Amino acid sequence: MDDLRVEVVAGERMLEQWRYVHNVIVPPDELSADEVRERSGRHRLENAYLGDVLVGCSTVRPPDGEGAVAIVIARVLPEFRGRGFGHALYEHCLAHARGLGARGIRTVVLAANGDGVRFAEARGFVEVERYVAPEDETEVWLTFGLED
Repeated sequence: MDDLRVEVVAGERMLEQWRYVHNVIVPPDELSADEVRERSGRHRLENAYLGDVLVGCSTVRPPDGEGAVAIVIARVLPEFRGRGFGHALYEHCLAHARGLGARGIRTVVLAANGDGVRFAEARGFVEVERYVAPEDETEVWLTFGLED
């Protein structure tokens, strides 16, 4: 998508935008500004814009472990879904993860997020793990992996 601009999160304004999108999409895992700052030191956080309008955000957790598995998460605000932004953002994240040497790709989706589950499955992901986070104990999370 030529109109979609993806930028690495830098500075407080962009951190707050990333936090806003994350918290809209994943309310059970609402993050504070300090938690987002901490994550930005470990993961690549990016915001997606249509012109100057924030439409989504993403996270790429670098490859880890024996299988060099990276986690890619693309989030698009509900009012911008169904227009190809999620796919473009996901492809951007996937390319970055592969550039870091990822041999395996996973994503994590809140089970209650039907749009996110359908999005992952439409891209060939299959569920590999289902869990409840210890700090929450009510929301079910799904880890999906790409089949080779």
